[in-house]
Amino acid sequence: MITFESIRDNAAVRAYITRADESLLAQGFTEHSFAHVTHVAKMAAYLLETLGYSEHEIELARIAGYLHDIGNLVNRSEHSQSGAIMAFSILDDMGMPAEDIATITTAIGNHDEGNGVPVNAVAAALILADKSDVRRSRVRNNDATTFDIHDRVNYSVRKSELRINDDRTVVKLDLTIDTEYGSVMDYFEIFLARMILCRKAAERLGLRFKLIVNGQALL
Repeated sequence: MITFESIRDNAAVRAYITRADESLLAQGFTEHSFAHVTHVAKMAAYLLETLGYSEHEIELARIAGYLHDIGNLVNRSEHSQSGAIMAFSILDDMGMPAEDIATITTAIGNHDEGNGVPVNAVAAALILADKSDVRRSRVRNNDATTFDIHDRVNYSVRKSELRINDDRTVVKLDLTIDTEYGSVMDYFEIFLARMILCRKAAERLGLRFKLIVNGQALL
């Protein structure tokens, strides 16, 4: 059986994640390395576990979360599609059953807001987990005077929490933003498409999506 641990410990996977993040660093992007993919894997699993999905589906969500950004090794453009193809090759070589490969590659291929669709529960969980990972520690530019809008937005987020309510009817992204570095409008300028995709993903899981910024409900 192919497990999350076997994927995490796979030397090729680790090399691809490392080199993909190096490429993004060279282009000035925020962190997309092990901290990000581990967080996404954990949160995707949390969502499905909280909603009562099977252990098998939860494990597939973890794996999809860990592998979702390897396509950045090829190019940032259409990285979800190239990442899905790479994941297919890795998982097929490891002997994963075709049904599980199909679920994971579909989720990875649909996680980007440019053309993604939450076509299954794993895809929906991956989208919500990925798009909610906004935090100061992802910024790698040490000079605040040269921050671009992505740096400003991520650096301004002091706290980010994604949680499902006790009634399992709402998934809420609660952000605390320091407006010294970025405004709420900055957040919406680059994240509106992502939040719309999160709303669709939440609906796929039978939930409503709420965005709270500094105590105010915005979506």
